Amino acid sequence: MRKLTSLVLIALVTLLPACSVVAALAPASAPTPSPSHPLPTRTPPVSPLDPAKLGAVERNITYCVSGGIALTLDMHYPKTMSGPTPILVYVHGGSWSGGDKNDWHGMMDVPELISRGYLVASVDYRHAPEWKFPTQIEDVKCAIRFLRANAARFNLDPNKIGAWGHSAGGHLVSMLGVTDVGAGFEGEGGYLNQSSRVQAAVDLCGRADLIGMPEDKAASVFGVTGNSVHLLQHSSPVTFVTKDDPPFLILHGEKDDVVPPAVSQEFYDKLRAAGVPAKLVMVKNADHNFGPVDGVMNPSRAEITKMIADFSDEYLRK
Repeated sequence: MRKLTSLVLIALVTLLPACSVVAALAPASAPTPSPSHPLPTRTPPVSPLDPAKLGAVERNITYCVSGGIALTLDMHYPKTMSGPTPILVYVHGGSWSGGDKNDWHGMMDVPELISRGYLVASVDYRHAPEWKFPTQIEDVKCAIRFLRANAARFNLDPNKIGAWGHSAGGHLVSMLGVTDVGAGFEGEGGYLNQSSRVQAAVDLCGRADLIGMPEDKAASVFGVTGNSVHLLQHSSPVTFVTKDDPPFLILHGEKDDVVPPAVSQEFYDKLRAAGVPAKLVMVKNADHNFGPVDGVMNPSRAEITKMIADFSDEYLRK
């Protein structure tokens, strides 16, 4: 019962009749932005992909308003939807202090996922150092609750929500997987009558144990000083592992010099010891961004995409 209580090119495509663009309005129950806090504007980076491969996209849907900031997501639709559809949520990286929902790490996976019939949502969240952790996980959890509350609008299955993320996004996805209401990360963004639980999680080079991270990043993101290292422990996925966590797929470059591969090994070991279905893939000759180092990557980035899709099929299409 623990969890039951608890890029840019504008796509020149026409949305399906069942998925016509709806103005990015939250339901009446959602908070509204304060006029005294202007909403930030961003020019997203250009995706390396042909926009047509990303399918029909509904952009900049407001999912929550927190701290006077409108938080948005993009929804990528499969070509056909015959009923309530499983959804995968992408959480971008950027050291918790940069990046956005058009991050190429996630966008390169989208064509395969929508070809398999998944809805895909890519979310933005507030950044450090202006917004210290746990703001980032509070925002991502709000996105999951928003999707559940709007299941009928998007024709999604609220019981089949998966998430994947790279680097800081991998950390946030892992926190989604292992924390419930009792952990205190739900925030006040809205839709608190909905669960922020996910049914499958994919961590790409995330830092599951924050202890030992660079001191400047610990201070700017997590507000850690010399005598408050406990904040890092309380913000680490390894701290919250229990037997009712969702299945995990963890992929890590064996030559990652940003996040030590041993961190993912530790996380995997804790998940397995708790009885959680988990798989760890150390990607040979790969760095933090899954770029080749001193040899050919194995598996390749295309094969990693297939692994994410196969894992999602296994746990979200039962």
